[in-house]
Amino acid sequence: MADSDALTHISLPDLIRLQADARALKLPSARPVKTRQAGLQQSPQRGRGMAFAEVRQYQPGDDIRSIDWRVTARRQAPHTKLYEEERERPVLLLCDLGPTLFFASIGAYKQVRSAQVAGLLAWLALWAGDQVGGIVFNEHSLSVLRPARRKKSVLRLLDTLADHQQQPGAKANTPAEDDNTNGLDQALAEARRVAHTGSRIFVISDFLGITEDTPTLLGALARHNSVSAIRIVDPLERELPSSGRFAVAGPGGPVWFDAANTRFQQAWRRKVDSHEARLEHCFRTSGVASAMVSTGDDPAVALKALLGPGGRIG
Repeated sequence: MADSDALTHISLPDLIRLQADARALKLPSARPVKTRQAGLQQSPQRGRGMAFAEVRQYQPGDDIRSIDWRVTARRQAPHTKLYEEERERPVLLLCDLGPTLFFASIGAYKQVRSAQVAGLLAWLALWAGDQVGGIVFNEHSLSVLRPARRKKSVLRLLDTLADHQQQPGAKANTPAEDDNTNGLDQALAEARRVAHTGSRIFVISDFLGITEDTPTLLGALARHNSVSAIRIVDPLERELPSSGRFAVAGPGGPVWFDAANTRFQQAWRRKVDSHEARLEHCFRTSGVASAMVSTGDDPAVALKALLGPGGRIG
């Protein structure tokens, strides 16, 4: 039986041990992964960026789309731009560990899955030769770790993930009613300041706290970077049981509800549908690819389906 604490909070040693799962993700699969779930790749041809190398005189067979018209006009002879594959690029992981993630009806708490997904992506990025950094935030603090290509940087990120989680047995704190700050929006704004153009950015959150500003912030970040959203979800948040009385833990103590109450079910469905519509609009208008990981999922298995063969993070 799993340790109950491990289902509500993941420790630094456990995050370090995710190296084994990340290595398994890198192994080629015996057959293609077939899934109906949307993946994180916006295009099957999309991979590392191409960095400008030089301009030289046009040669037969060169792609005419790479012609540098300014140099061509200046030198009165066709010249083309040459590019080379970027050998490393920054990977930035935005990890939400706010109060709404201290919850699960099945499997592990959302904050555990959020930290696990971030940890797995960090190890994969490091082994791909990329720079790894992160922005870890909850309702009280936001920590920025600038991308660097060192194992020490990944360990610092994992330590921050372990430190920012709500501890089992502790009272869940929520911001004051007059506090208009939003952790996700703050993290997105900070990411725009920190990220270098061409960064690979993953936003890992339950996205329950989106605001009217979130699509604009996501869109601004995606304008010059490759951005993916990974939603951490719990089945109970999307559909209630058909009957029975249930208690859900909250900051003020347990909240009871009767799933057989028709009016309650209808009100819940309206709220869920409204939020899903807002979130779909948010991702569509910002041009960000999205995927889901459930509290009941093994995050390594979920990422294998989402990232594709070889554990490529695009």
